[in-house]
Amino acid sequence: MNHSEIVSFLWGVADLIRDTFKRGKYQDVILPLTVLRRLDCVLAERKDKVLAKQAELRTKRLENLDPQLRKVAGYAFYNTSRYDFEKLLSDAPHLAANLRNYIAGFSPNMREVLEKFDFDNTLSKLDEAGLLFQVLERFKGVDLHPDKIDNPTMGTIFEELLRKFNEALNENPGEHFTPRDVVHLMVDLMLAGDERDIRVKKAIRTVYDPCCGSGGMLMITKEHITVGVRKNGDLLLPAINPDAEIHLFGQEVNPETWAVSKSDLFMKDPTGRDADHIAYGSTLSNDRHAGQTFDYLIANPPYGKDWKRDEDAVQAEHERGAAGRFAPGLPRISDGQLLFLLHMLAHAKDPKEGGSRIAIIMNGSPLFTGDAGSGESEIRRFILENDLLEALIALPEQLFYNTGIATYVWVVTNRKSPARKGKVQLIDATSFWVPMRKSLGDKRREIPLERSQDILRILAGFKDGETRKVAKDGKEDDVVVSRIFPTTHFGFRKITVERPLRLNFQATPERIARLEEEKGFQALAQSKKKGAAGAKEQEEGRSLQEAIRKLVRALPGTLVEDRDEFERLLDAGGKTAGVKLPAPARKAILSALSERDETAVVCRDKDGNPEPDPELRDTESVPLAESVEAFFEREVKPHVPDAWIDTSRRDPRDNQVGLVGYEINFNRYFYRFTPPRPLEEIESEIRGIEQDILRMLAEVTGGPA
Repeated sequence: MNHSEIVSFLWGVADLIRDTFKRGKYQDVILPLTVLRRLDCVLAERKDKVLAKQAELRTKRLENLDPQLRKVAGYAFYNTSRYDFEKLLSDAPHLAANLRNYIAGFSPNMREVLEKFDFDNTLSKLDEAGLLFQVLERFKGVDLHPDKIDNPTMGTIFEELLRKFNEALNENPGEHFTPRDVVHLMVDLMLAGDERDIRVKKAIRTVYDPCCGSGGMLMITKEHITVGVRKNGDLLLPAINPDAEIHLFGQEVNPETWAVSKSDLFMKDPTGRDADHIAYGSTLSNDRHAGQTFDYLIANPPYGKDWKRDEDAVQAEHERGAAGRFAPGLPRISDGQLLFLLHMLAHAKDPKEGGSRIAIIMNGSPLFTGDAGSGESEIRRFILENDLLEALIALPEQLFYNTGIATYVWVVTNRKSPARKGKVQLIDATSFWVPMRKSLGDKRREIPLERSQDILRILAGFKDGETRKVAKDGKEDDVVVSRIFPTTHFGFRKITVERPLRLNFQATPERIARLEEEKGFQALAQSKKKGAAGAKEQEEGRSLQEAIRKLVRALPGTLVEDRDEFERLLDAGGKTAGVKLPAPARKAILSALSERDETAVVCRDKDGNPEPDPELRDTESVPLAESVEAFFEREVKPHVPDAWIDTSRRDPRDNQVGLVGYEINFNRYFYRFTPPRPLEEIESEIRGIEQDILRMLAEVTGGPA
């Protein structure tokens, strides 16, 4: 059976358990038993030798049997139970107890993995429902021995099962597994340009994935370097260096996928080294590889998933500044993608030690979400001002199983080639796809090898304005697919533009009535004191309110277009009435009796400077490469001559006027204008539709067309 047939066969267990387990719980049965069956097949050949060695060593009363039993098993794990799937099924009455004995017989490192499945409760449920024998018998019917199912194929089987479980759970778009075509492209982009260095004798490289899932990205990276790219047994791309020593590291927060990844790596590497480097837990709040750096880092973090559960730890680390991973800034709590990128940068090797290359795939949000000064903008600023972003590749939509949204691969490195220093390459690969013969969830497209290799050629060519022929609406056009910009191109200063406050004043009945709604006026009759003292203060306040009402009614009803002049009238009226106005009451009167008036005299503060009008306040984004003053004189002054820049609003890092922000509006750089169709053509089409409607009506009514 090929991997698709095996997945269908294993998924068929659902037919047996559907009345006992909900659809979202199928994975509790199928996943651990798939792992157990694979382990059973892997250990089968040397099982008798392991049992014999265990008996021999026990007679010698040795305390630590683990190293020698590993050696006999040929793997970093073993099983000392006398049972296997064959013997378990031959004793049906005691199947549940014997299966528990079989699981307990695994070496401690593999028992730790199996415990993450929490299979004991599932086993009890299957036994109580009378399904355990049937389910186990079905799993025995599939041969998962490495001679029949090699390690890469087994990895694909696990990922296909996980995808099906994910669909059954109807998880959000951020909970998905990365399709193999996308992973192959990401790995190639991450390794691009390093082939010569990897080919040296005794090359040793480390690869890290902070949210490794079932371990697909790590394993494919290792395969690209040491085995090459194969499909259905055929070699599509040769290995870069079969003798290279590749060490894999990862961390995963989901217990089941962590267990799949760890068990799979135990079977793929007899030394168990890579499996030992796969840590369990939340990467953001509990970095299990703290202090380590890696040559290559690759990840597909969850899209649009909040980091509330990690908030306290992340915030505390951010406050540590450069001593922590998140010094540049924190994105909004609803989306933690950029936190994973900062985490990966914290694990990059120093350029003096050879530096690192990073490939991370994210949706469009990290490119432009967040205004100047926000956490997202500050993270982009850190990456671009430190010249870490080498390239951004826009991928086709409908590539992922659980979401059709647009995605982008960020290629990040602290060892750019001299030609790329200070520059960023944008590659539009949205048209580099072919339709799938059969859709898998939302995945309707894939990137074939030839298109993937073309993307790599565009990256290597590093040419601004490079084109490719793209078919659309039956026509082929030359379309720009590569643009190159300086890092500063994506930066801007957000300046605040003020305009003067202009008010007129008039003591009309309508405006006087507004005084009652002013908080400063209402507060006069309120008191924080209690008892008699409070009552007395309230009474005095009500008296003052009444005196103010009389004062404003006595003011002249003429329209005054100068605040200073009106205040003089108010002061004169207060003196005549013997009313001393507290500052809050004075402010309330001015607010109630005023209206904005473009022809009025500018209101000024005590130093004679124009007061800004909050309602006319605006902002402008000035490109970093341009002078703020020059931009203001050219773009603002001609339209609003009385405007000025608020020079008190400065960037906290460089103390220059305006907050610095960074954003990458990818689509803007590849936008192609499509002219509307001629009016005559549209009109003709409408007339044709009208004729069709009349004809159909005639057929229904039997009348003339």
